[in-house]
Amino acid sequence: MYSTERKIEALQSAVHRAPEYAAIAPFFAAVYHYQLQHEGGTGIGVELAGVDQEQRSSNGFPLISPSELRVDRLTLVTFLAGLVTVLEAESTEGAAALRNIGEALQSGKLDPEPMLAAILERRRAPLDEASLALGVPGALLEYILEIPLKAALEPCAAVLGAGAFPGWHESICPVCGARPAMAELSGDEGERRLCCSTCSYSWSFRRIKCPSCGCEDPQQLSYFTAGEGATRVDTCRACSRYIKTRDTRKGGSEVPLEVEDLLTIHLDLLASREGFVRGK
Repeated sequence: MYSTERKIEALQSAVHRAPEYAAIAPFFAAVYHYQLQHEGGTGIGVELAGVDQEQRSSNGFPLISPSELRVDRLTLVTFLAGLVTVLEAESTEGAAALRNIGEALQSGKLDPEPMLAAILERRRAPLDEASLALGVPGALLEYILEIPLKAALEPCAAVLGAGAFPGWHESICPVCGARPAMAELSGDEGERRLCCSTCSYSWSFRRIKCPSCGCEDPQQLSYFTAGEGATRVDTCRACSRYIKTRDTRKGGSEVPLEVEDLLTIHLDLLASREGFVRGK
């Protein structure tokens, strides 16, 4: 698990290596700096006392469910409102959408707590309904809400070892139940591990299997690359979903996977042009 400071360093290093990253790095660096300034101040806590990890895992349930979240709404809203202000200052687009979100938070029109539960339970309807009511992109709303949730859950995942869930073969995170953001191949045999979009925990997963629909037909599964980087795009024709995968045998393991995701936005654009949708 990488610290916020390490993520900032990785972004800064990327700009030095490749000037084209200069356009996006300040935006995400500002978010990370805001998180550093408000560590422990998201208003989200996790209560795991009495939770039987082995029992939940053996029954196919993640360690953390929405019922384990302890939310101080006022603190959370204050954190989110400040975050929206930072995003407005750094963004060249989407000012109206960000303003709508900020005003909805302050007025109580947007209650973030049920949205957090929806993210963990992979329920799109509450997020889609909220974004429609506010007239904002659903992806933007989810991105903003995931930031404090990630800050609260990453410390929980950080204390768990890579082998903490030996019998887990699901495509959702064994810690919090969220979808994977990216995958990674490592070791001599290229073990495939999925990395959670919310708590950043990684777990072993079959090489020939779509994390979105479970397809195991090699004829439906493929991948493409762009340039000589270590990250590629794994696609599934059965569900038209994709997941970006970094092959650490080709390098790049020193860069936090979350930052690698940000630095490979061009691969998301290429996948979209080919008709694929992100599997998250």
